[in-house]
This record gives sequence, structure tokens and C-alpha cells, in this order.
Amino acid sequence: MTQATKQDWLDFLATRQLSGDGQDFGEPGAELVAARDATIVVPLVDQDLIRASGEDAHVFLHNLLTNDVENLPADGVRFAGFCTAKGRLLATFHLWHDGPDLLLALSADIQPAILKKLSMFVLRSKVKLTDPGLVLIGLAGVGARAVVDALADRVRAIPVGGNRYLLALTPAAAIELWPQLAAQATPAGVAAWRWLEIAAGQPRVVAATQEAFVPQMMNMELPAVGGVSFTKGCYPGQEIVARTQYLGKVKRRMYRARIDQALPPGTEVFTAESGEQHCGALVTVAPAPAGGHECLVVVQSSGAEAGEVFAGKPGGPPRLTLLAQPYDIG
Repeated sequence: MTQATKQDWLDFLATRQLSGDGQDFGEPGAELVAARDATIVVPLVDQDLIRASGEDAHVFLHNLLTNDVENLPADGVRFAGFCTAKGRLLATFHLWHDGPDLLLALSADIQPAILKKLSMFVLRSKVKLTDPGLVLIGLAGVGARAVVDALADRVRAIPVGGNRYLLALTPAAAIELWPQLAAQATPAGVAAWRWLEIAAGQPRVVAATQEAFVPQMMNMELPAVGGVSFTKGCYPGQEIVARTQYLGKVKRRMYRARIDQALPPGTEVFTAESGEQHCGALVTVAPAPAGGHECLVVVQSSGAEAGEVFAGKPGGPPRLTLLAQPYDIG
């Protein structure tokens, strides 16, 4: 089993009744309720990793990402974005130390392209970017910390807020550890994890939303999200991001909302005042424990405050209903 691959991990999960798309283990409603009220363990098959190794790895990423990497504590974790020269997000990451290296967790559908894009900046830097061949497992909920503490001598758990933790493991280690995890937490699919991200107001860039938003539209500069440093120096798009910050109120923000039907990320949204012109897009959509669906949506703040936001076409349907926000948007 020491040579197990990612495919071996997927094959193993299939024997445990994980659906082919990774959304659930066959009981989606119960999994969502467990995500809200108990503790879940999730094979994060919709996320992947990039490893940055070499003596220049920290400086290299510090000069490319929106957050401070050089001063990342050995036991710390950062949330950060990678932007175009126009300040539009190509990816969002959680990143942390793995020995002398750095690991970056991101949406799996953009991992190959982002690995290639970042590699274009290496030039003469002493850094190597690779797919580490690891898999991610998520732990979340009221008992997640106790599970994490029990594993402390075997695996490092990366806290990502809201009683949520990431475990980065070899496929062999994941297969070996899964029975223990499943005995202590309810196995759940990625739909439940996405709902937890929505509840926490945690943005994630996927292929459909690349280049759609500047960091502030996804609330990344707010302390509760903590994805932008304004003192770290230059990076691609830094001038646009800084100008957005200092020249006035951000016109579009990310909100948590209820939506009557599941629509894909990147679906355009409209308000009464925007008319035929879209003024934002859906970021993340997931089924909710109480039924229906919830989402994170970037939309013009004035339209959101008026309470008339529609997805897909002007006037909808569906119509979005804003929910209590997990932090102060301002």
C-alpha cells in the first residue's frame, strides 16, 4: 500500500459508497445535518495541492501572492490569492509549511493550470513547483478538535477557521486512517464541506470564476477572511488591489444568501437597479441542512441592500434571499 495512488484512494472511497462526483456518501440530508450539528469527515476530492520546495520558495510565493508568506510562522496557515496584472483572481489558496517546503491547497479543477502558470515565474529562482501526490481530508464540527488532538502524534491538522481542519496525507496513509476517522465522525461528501465554507463566508476560486473578481469583492481584505496584506510589497495586480482599497468604498461585496435552485459558480446575477447589466456572480452554491440551497454571491452592494438580487437573468427566477452574514462586511 505504500505505493498507493490518488486513484487507489478514489477506488477505496467508492467501496465506502462515496458517489462518483464526491458529493455525498448516499445520505446527503443526514450528512448536511451532521455538518451543522455534529462532526464530519470529508474526502476533499474537489481540492488538490501544489508543493513549493527550494531555498527561494518563501520569497518566490511572497512576491506572487496577495498575503505575507515570508513571515508565515512554522505552525501557521495563510489564506491568499494569485491575481492577474489587472488584479483579478486566478486562484485562492490555503498555504502552510510542510517541513522546509510549502503546501498550497486550491480547487482541483484549476490545479494543473495554476501549477503551470506559477512555474512560468520561476526563471532563475531556486524553487521547484510540483504536484505532491497527496490527498486532502477535511474534519469539521463540534468534535473536530478532539479528533485532531487524538491524531496529533500521527498527522498534522491545518486549522482553516470555523472548527474546520485540513489533513494532507499520502493516499496510503489516507486509506489506513480512514476507518478510524469514520468511527469518530460522520463521513460526508464535498457538498457538506461547501456548505460549511458558505456558512463561514470563505471564498474559493474555481475554473468558472477565474478572473471574475478582485480580492475585495470576495471580502479577502477583511480580518475575518485574512487573505490580503497591504504591507508586504508588490505582487501581480497589487497596484489595482491597493487602489481599490484606498480610493473609496468597494462597490461589490460577497454575501451569503439562500437560492431556490442549484446554479453553477460563475452564474451572473442582476439587481433591479442594474437592469439588463449583470453586477456580480455566484461564487459557491451548496445544498443546505434546512433544505433548499445556500450560496456565496458577489453582487453590487447597493442592489443587495435593496433586497432584490436575481441569478441567471434580470428579474429571475431564481431570486436570492440574503441571510445573516458570518462577519461584518462594512
